Amino acid sequence: MANIVELREMSDAKLEEMLENSREEMFNLRFQVASSRLEDYTRLKAVRREIAQLETVLNMRQLAGETGGARPAP
Repeated sequence: MANIVELREMSDAKLEEMLENSREEMFNLRFQVASSRLEDYTRLKAVRREIAQLETVLNMRQLAGETGGARPAP
């Protein structure tokens, strides 16, 4: 996963693709927890953090567009 600075430089399409993949991975991890097959519980926290960072960057861009502020170049 890229750090927050790298995420801010990515295009909206790439961020949304990464968000979709992270949500799918979280879904799969939850099934593994439910069936007692998950070995690396730290991955849950990492994926949850990835999703939060991606949503934050996308939300900041949306708010900047609504207020007419300068939007960072993708």
